[in-house]
Amino acid sequence: MELTEAQARDIEAARTTCAQTRRPTVPALEALLFEAVPVLDHGFVRVIDYMGDDAAIVQAARVSYGRGTKRVSEDTGLIRYLMRHRHSTPFEMCEIKYHVKLPIFVARQWIRHRTANVNEYSARYSILDREFYIPAPEHLAAQSATNRQGRGAVLEGEEAERALRLLREDAARNYDHYADLLNEDGADPGRQGLARELARMNLTLNTYTQWYWKTDLHNLFHFLSLRADPHAQYEIRAYAEAMLATVDAWVPAASAAFRDYRLGAATFSAGMLAALRRMLDGEAVTQETSGLNRREWAEMMAPLGRA
Repeated sequence: MELTEAQARDIEAARTTCAQTRRPTVPALEALLFEAVPVLDHGFVRVIDYMGDDAAIVQAARVSYGRGTKRVSEDTGLIRYLMRHRHSTPFEMCEIKYHVKLPIFVARQWIRHRTANVNEYSARYSILDREFYIPAPEHLAAQSATNRQGRGAVLEGEEAERALRLLREDAARNYDHYADLLNEDGADPGRQGLARELARMNLTLNTYTQWYWKTDLHNLFHFLSLRADPHAQYEIRAYAEAMLATVDAWVPAASAAFRDYRLGAATFSAGMLAALRRMLDGEAVTQETSGLNRREWAEMMAPLGRA
């Protein structure tokens, strides 16, 4: 990911401008503020603004006038209790705003999370950059034979080369046609050019777009629990992992609790728990005798390390 000289100047100006405030700030996140963290080949994530910290979660939970207790361990314990028992409203008191540059197909998957405020770069008013996401060879995979929305084996050799060539050629050709339809540079003085809001329909879904995305910590944790999961599509997972690193800096106690009780945890159904109790009692339980179907059995055994 390369920033233009103008973009780099804007970021540097933002990072060197300081303002006095009475509100709590987080030094670790302040150090990351406005910095563009590269994601994929041309994308990035950067924190634009935030409100609150770990102490704000505690303060909201206790509805207190101060900044929490004098003992950090007590605040950490309360945060872990809130996360463990899914008391979500104290986490909603913290908010964060990101600037994200991402491929359109990732944005369309991302926008399904309807718990944020979003403002996207408008191709009705502006012209999108000539930048396309092309997967690295190790992420170029075939369709999974067992998962309709997942990937299988990585493509190799001539098939991989052909897929990459078509992705590049189609993206470049469609962008060339997009530019031709716009006729913004006056290459053909005899044509008015197609309206931007219509010409954009010809772009491929791997074209990059940008948006500002603002959400509260509770809903951010929900987003990350789904998109930082190993089963999530690689491209959106890459963004989630970059965002998770900013959350680690912002609210370290809450982030550690999230990793323990949500991201690294497993959920068992009533049927699964019944089967596990029988196993703990010494019974030799199999999938056929467990009362679970094959998929449920596999989902129960996977986190136990018994595929």
